[in-house]
Amino acid sequence: MSPKAAKAAAKPAEKPAAPNPVSGPVSGPVSGSVSDRAALTAELIGFADQGSDEMAVRRQIVDRLRAELKEGRALCRTRLEEGVFKGRACASALAELMDSVIISLYDFATARVFPVANPSEAERLAVVAVGGYGRGTMAPGSDVDLLFLLPYKQTPWGESLVEYMLYILWDLGLKVGHATRSVDESVRLSKEDMTIRTSILEARFLVGEHKLFEELEERFFKDVAKGTAVEFVEAKLAEQDERHERSGRSRYLVEPNVKDGKGGQRDIHTMFWIAKYIYQLKSPNELAKVGIFTRQEFNALVRADDFLWAVRCMLHFLTGRAEERITFDIQPELSRVLGYQGHGGLKGVERFMKHYFLVAKDVGDLTRILCTVLEEQEQKKKPGIGRFMQALRRKKDIQGFTVDRGRLTVTSDDFFEKDPVNLIRLFHVAQEHGLLIHPDALKLVTRSLKLVKSELRANEEANRLFLEILSSRKDPERTLRKMNEVGLLGKFVTDFGRIVALMQFNMYHHYTADEHLLRAIGILAEIERGELADEHPLATELFQKINNRNVLYAAMFLHDIAKGRPEDHSEAGAKIAKKLCPRLGMGPGETETVAWLVENHLVMSDVAQKRDLSDPKTLKDFAELVQSPERLKLLEILTEADIRAVGPGTWNGWKSQLLRQLYYETDAVMGGEQQINRKQRIDQSKAELEKALGDWPKTRREKYFGRHADSYWLSFDTATHLRHAQMIHEAADNGLAVIARPDPKSDATEVTLYAQDHPGLFSRFAGACAAAGTEILEAKIFTTRDGMALDTLWVHDAEMGAISEPRRLKSLEETIRKVLSGDILAPDAIESRYKRQKRVEAFSISPQVYIDNQGSDEFTLIEVNGLDRPGLLHALTRTIFHLGLTIGSAQVATFGERAVDVFYVKDLVGHKVTNTNKLKAVERHLIEALEDPMKKARPQKQKDKQSAA
Repeated sequence: MSPKAAKAAAKPAEKPAAPNPVSGPVSGPVSGSVSDRAALTAELIGFADQGSDEMAVRRQIVDRLRAELKEGRALCRTRLEEGVFKGRACASALAELMDSVIISLYDFATARVFPVANPSEAERLAVVAVGGYGRGTMAPGSDVDLLFLLPYKQTPWGESLVEYMLYILWDLGLKVGHATRSVDESVRLSKEDMTIRTSILEARFLVGEHKLFEELEERFFKDVAKGTAVEFVEAKLAEQDERHERSGRSRYLVEPNVKDGKGGQRDIHTMFWIAKYIYQLKSPNELAKVGIFTRQEFNALVRADDFLWAVRCMLHFLTGRAEERITFDIQPELSRVLGYQGHGGLKGVERFMKHYFLVAKDVGDLTRILCTVLEEQEQKKKPGIGRFMQALRRKKDIQGFTVDRGRLTVTSDDFFEKDPVNLIRLFHVAQEHGLLIHPDALKLVTRSLKLVKSELRANEEANRLFLEILSSRKDPERTLRKMNEVGLLGKFVTDFGRIVALMQFNMYHHYTADEHLLRAIGILAEIERGELADEHPLATELFQKINNRNVLYAAMFLHDIAKGRPEDHSEAGAKIAKKLCPRLGMGPGETETVAWLVENHLVMSDVAQKRDLSDPKTLKDFAELVQSPERLKLLEILTEADIRAVGPGTWNGWKSQLLRQLYYETDAVMGGEQQINRKQRIDQSKAELEKALGDWPKTRREKYFGRHADSYWLSFDTATHLRHAQMIHEAADNGLAVIARPDPKSDATEVTLYAQDHPGLFSRFAGACAAAGTEILEAKIFTTRDGMALDTLWVHDAEMGAISEPRRLKSLEETIRKVLSGDILAPDAIESRYKRQKRVEAFSISPQVYIDNQGSDEFTLIEVNGLDRPGLLHALTRTIFHLGLTIGSAQVATFGERAVDVFYVKDLVGHKVTNTNKLKAVERHLIEALEDPMKKARPQKQKDKQSAA
């Protein structure tokens, strides 16, 4: 057969599929085609005409179609990377490529495998794209959703044809969602199942009997959609809420889901589903024509859809799978190929993610506008008498605003132009009276942002209202969040505008900077109301004792407002506070306190997690910084709320215990309510233990008390002292005891070792815990006067919780004993457990070592910073042992991917480390220990593979 004849034979029975754009035409002269459908069909038919056996032809077809997909996708990727394609054009080209494969396969199968000379009415079918594929756009890893549409019943011819096509598509490795139904069945099932209804709503004809598709469309809107708009809209919005709940309520999660997350593609799809269902739109281009969006709003939708398609397509290309979550490990490469570079103190990846979150915000704004339009139209449908009665009920004015059906709104389109202060007053009135703000009013706020100029920012009344909003007892987070959503907050406080949608590329912070601040304000309000008393007992108690709550709310609003700048954000934030607080009407004393809190908002957390709180010098230095009991209260409350607002799981009992201890110890140093001198506290601890050991003979008690140094009595409570005493007494015969017990108050497991002291013991103890798969939080190390070591580690499991099951506790104790006895080598056990997560590998942290001889009167402090990994503490402590240093105590902290460990050390004769050469050696060897040994091994393994090859 000649090529011309082949093409004629391959001609579809009806008109071919046409693209069904989601977000309007792509700007620019771009040729979207990446496949020649006619040529492909001719090739497939040529395979059959060569006379080969059926299986050989099938293999040739699969190979050719696989090559077509591979070449087409590669071309789409190249055009996307080079900027020839925008995101929407790439997604359309990928869908067209799939169209080409399916239509060519159908034409070949009907021409050569299952030809019918004179088909009966039953021997017809239409191949229809439904669901996501039906929109005429798809990502590289998207499912291929097909409906094989029958006239009224299945025939052997139709069944064989569908089966043949599906097996070929499966051989190509495609994920095919498929159904074979008649028009009647499709209509009936659409009425019963909302998922099927939505998929058919997006149906797009591909090939076959076009009349069947036309009948389906007509029947769908006549028999299914008509009169059920309210039901459909409610179902889609409820589905959207449920989806947001699954993927994280906030659109500002730093590892967002581009498809299903809040502000992602599915929200755009939901908007079009609703509009198409109600208005029977053929294309999203008609969204502006029917009055749902203005042209400007529609253009924002087009830009958002373009951007999200570019991100999703490239995400699939880079990962080689249908990955929808923009995880840390992929963000740097994704931002690079999409052309983002570092600028203005922000990394390229941070600029990319900021763009993403701004787009997600736009999608949220557009969703709100759509819901407003639909609600207004629904109200107009109500009977006249009902509208009249509602109008009577809603006639209520508050400070010039009108309450419309329980929602605050404005009286005219020029309301804000007459008095720009009303932009702030709108939210103040809504907050004070517990009213929702009408969507029309919010839309007008967005369109009036040009009125927010220096005059409004300097207006005394506007600033008074804003401070009252910020420090209100009536849910300030909710009001500030709404102000942020419409863009007013960042316009009125321009420094806040700089951090809107700003992410920090690390694993510690779960939200963007603006989202973190708003959540922190909300948590602060919950603590004040007593709603978090169980988890924040100290902060709840202290809130009732502070003198000025306004300074606390202002400091919380400003504590991270300078993120993303080249300079230290705490110092820069303090400068902002000194300018903004007077503008808000705060006095000099208040301004000074706010600025101090902002500048030092990280100090209490750092001291609690990185310093030995039993060291008198630690408490003395911290007290000198804080200077007053009032500041101590404010800083403690601020610190708790700040940590909790970082993200789920960042606040736990362990941090609560550390901050509580630091607060009470510092309060005592400053002569507060807990004032009691060091000697009195030691004597009190001994007296309480002596009372608890009343059944011990006096000589045994005296001998026991003589074993411990003063620092021991200050480091534990009486219950722990009693456990230690009983453990030491019971271990007298064999000189070794290991006890692991859960500590519910701290969400950790306390592991205590009592053994004959010798150099390197603590390192082996830490290695044993790492080998058992635990993460170490803190260590307290004591050597008794008779040469025994009493070391305690607090650990948690991979889920950041206490190990509490008896079986796991016993296994942990047994692993420690085996490591100490030499039956298990800690480094080998740690390596066998080593499973590096790819999201951690995305980060690069330069190892740093800081040595401080001023932070303690007795010890040299060594602080190490580096990328966290299993067994890191073991590697560090083993290095310290080989350097000839003894560890007095250790504070272990992890902030996302960053490990910060602090060791209190002495040399072998019990002195601080002061020799310059020795200090240089300590720094050099610890930096080497911080390097990841697995990273070092990878290049060598790669070389070995290449040599073997």
